[in-house]
Amino acid sequence: MFDRIVIATDGSESVSRAVDVALDLATKFDAEVHALYVVDAGEVESAPERVREEMRDALREDGEAALDAVEGTADTHVVTAVREGHPASVIGEYAREQDADVVATGTRGRHGENRFLIGSVAERVVRTCPVPVLTVRQLDESEAGGESDPVGTES
Repeated sequence: MFDRIVIATDGSESVSRAVDVALDLATKFDAEVHALYVVDAGEVESAPERVREEMRDALREDGEAALDAVEGTADTHVVTAVREGHPASVIGEYAREQDADVVATGTRGRHGENRFLIGSVAERVVRTCPVPVLTVRQLDESEAGGESDPVGTES
């Protein structure tokens, strides 16, 4: 059912459960795993011009660290990529390029902690991605204690 899974990560703690769920699916289906970090071009462009390159470099380093974390969690080889652009668009383009069966992402990232249900990037990915998107909600402490199935049965 799943031959190729793309994990979209921003390195935030709230994405960790999405990584675990995606890696569990990959194991169950013997799927190829890709992990993608997108340097947000809008974030770079909104910075003062004198610090843009430093910011781009820092975000790329953050991306490498986020991808290293995915690789460190995986029991299988992970193809990693850092791209720059508008995250939702880049995630969709990457999924299409890789002929992905599904994109896995968290519902809240570094900037979306106060959104009602789903972060703005995750919401755009769900709306625009050319392949199915699996969004995985980070459990709060009261829910996480009794979790035995990483996919869960949330209502």
